[in-house]
Amino acid sequence: ARLVESGGALVQPGGSLRLSCAASGFDAGIYAIGWFRQAPGKEREGIACISSTVDKTRYLDSVKGRFTISRDKPKNMVYLQIDALKAEDTATYYCAGGGGFRDWCPMVSREYDFWGQGTQVTVSS
Repeated sequence: ARLVESGGALVQPGGSLRLSCAASGFDAGIYAIGWFRQAPGKEREGIACISSTVDKTRYLDSVKGRFTISRDKPKNMVYLQIDALKAEDTATYYCAGGGGFRDWCPMVSREYDFWGQGTQVTVSS
């Protein structure tokens, strides 16, 4: 099982990005997928997740309305759309897969079994 993130970039405040999480070697559709981020000197935090069977989503309160998680099951992809980027969104963003979550998904890293290598998002003018 492998997850590969992409789409990170240097963007100006107020801009948008779409991060992608490509799954290979397994069917990501039967796993919950979470997006996490870690800024320098800070702990990794869960920002969004999507459950497996019913695609139930959850968001960190501070990103609601700006972040949207979605999945394309035929393509075995999960996306994180980020709008109205702020400087405090600067971080390395990771996707992770966890099993056994059909109609709910966790926002804590210990519940996830495998991780991608991360993609860097930098918000600066």
